[in-house]
Amino acid sequence: MKTILVTGGAGFIGSHLCDYLLAQGHTIICMDNLSTGHLYHIKHLLKHKRFTFINHDVVKPFNIKRGLDQIYHLASRASPIDYQKFPVETALSNSIGTNNVAKLSLKKNATLLFTSTSEAYGEPREHPQKETYWGNVNPVGIRSCYDESKRFGEALLMAYLRSKNADIKIVRIFNTYGPRLRPGDGRVISNFITQALTGKPITIYGDGNQTRSFCYVSDLVKGLVFMMNSRFVGPKNLGNPEEYTVLELAKTILKLTGSESKIIFEKLPVDDPTKRQPDISKARELLSWEPIVGLEEGLNLTIDWFRLLPLIKKNSS
Repeated sequence: MKTILVTGGAGFIGSHLCDYLLAQGHTIICMDNLSTGHLYHIKHLLKHKRFTFINHDVVKPFNIKRGLDQIYHLASRASPIDYQKFPVETALSNSIGTNNVAKLSLKKNATLLFTSTSEAYGEPREHPQKETYWGNVNPVGIRSCYDESKRFGEALLMAYLRSKNADIKIVRIFNTYGPRLRPGDGRVISNFITQALTGKPITIYGDGNQTRSFCYVSDLVKGLVFMMNSRFVGPKNLGNPEEYTVLELAKTILKLTGSESKIIFEKLPVDDPTKRQPDISKARELLSWEPIVGLEEGLNLTIDWFRLLPLIKKNSS
């Protein structure tokens, strides 16, 4: 059994990863500054004998006294609303924060997995996107604090690998959803479900024909673990290759919630990608991984979780 550090471990994906790793018998150190993560996500773990929570920002220097076998670096704001409101903090978490984690991994002789993003491809001119595609990113645009800092994080870790023989892994995560998404965080699924359950109009930015590929969180977590325990460096795409238009997603959520909310259209935000679909051939071939949860199944599980939130109960009653 391993001792594993999960940065961003109180966040949406990070908390599910902590659950999964604990269930496998590992000892988990969860680090989070709770800027977008929440103690509610890990409340059920706080008294677990193999779980430790540290409230800390990875941008600031830190040390872990005990030995470490693996580090999952997920600490970063990941929703457009969050990283556009806190652009400097976002850029630093993926640069200085990643450097701090990389130095710790060398000190502890631990394997480091960096969660990069499909946003590294920008507004893609290749579809679907393969790992060999270099991307089409606006380096000074409103989303660049996230896009470019993730790309820099990848470059930094490859430099650590080449110059210091660091043991690193890189994955590029595509749109992920599931329980513990934060209502109103700017991600399309959380926005649509919140609006549908509270009777507010479903707001589509653009004409609704832009596409996304949605991966349920349990599938994504297994992909992270498979990659961590593989012999591959990456980057590797992790996501669900099934592609849907945003309008199709809105109609599906209306059907599943039974909502009578109307669909309205607003202007498409600057630099918002018009298409996104991962090529996961490498993950299938090399990791023996692919998603198994279908969109409607995953949405039903997510909707059930949203219905339990006080904000939803209050506004839907």
